Amino acid sequence: MSGGELTTMTRQGAPVYVLSCGQGINGEQMVRSALVQFPGVRSKVVRVPHVHDAHQIHETLERVAEEKGVVAHTIVDPGLRELLVCECEQMDIPCVDFMGPVLDMMQQNFGDAPLCEPGRYRKFNQVNMNRVTAIEFAVAHDDGLNPQDLGKAEIVLVGLSRSGKTPLSMYLSVHGWKVANIPIVIGIPLPSELMAINRKRIVALYIDPEQLAAHRQIRRKRLGLTDDMAYSGVKEVYREVDAVRELYRRHGFSTINVSNKPIESSAEEVIAIIEKRFPEGAHKQGKRKVEP
Repeated sequence: MSGGELTTMTRQGAPVYVLSCGQGINGEQMVRSALVQFPGVRSKVVRVPHVHDAHQIHETLERVAEEKGVVAHTIVDPGLRELLVCECEQMDIPCVDFMGPVLDMMQQNFGDAPLCEPGRYRKFNQVNMNRVTAIEFAVAHDDGLNPQDLGKAEIVLVGLSRSGKTPLSMYLSVHGWKVANIPIVIGIPLPSELMAINRKRIVALYIDPEQLAAHRQIRRKRLGLTDDMAYSGVKEVYREVDAVRELYRRHGFSTINVSNKPIESSAEEVIAIIEKRFPEGAHKQGKRKVEP
């Protein structure tokens, strides 16, 4: 038999049972990552999630013993972890603890006791995924882009050019909110998609005319544009601001004043409005707490 033939032959290995207080996905991934180092062995991996009591441990170990399997686990509860290890020793079942030694080492070095909260890694990463999704949404729906998706937004900001819609949208998205923003141009009708969504999701931005004119003049100079009084002249900006305030009133949009405010304060006002209106569903995928 040649060496090449040996590499193609496989044999059945002992089944590996992965126990976890949570989903057990990380433990299963670790086992499968190790198994690929043994190309000549084919082994069944059985994930046993949500292990919360002694009965589940006993029941699972009986199956493991019948199949002459082995155990790997990521159980963080100290009592359950000790019980599992003791039972495996008594039943002569090989057992690998992926979590205990790491927690013990960290506790010794950090001087703090671990929380031992099942599923905490998954919850933490879900928060991160919510944040990434929100940022992607805000980028894809900045300055009126993709208006057909406005109904998916948790917050829709409207306001004049240079009133701070984009930075406020991005700040809110970093905190997990799916935000779209729509520019208002006096004399041009509002998008029909905007008028079709729940008005309670819309927050209109007001800014003092002098500050708005200053922002526009700075942008004009930064872009190297010639003077455009219709865009950045104070008198014209006053007329534009008066017109947009009337538009807000006519459509019943809630308004916040962003003049001379840090973006954090404006964001707090927007969130307060939305959470007051939707106490049980401010986030459309259900309430979730996003840490700063």
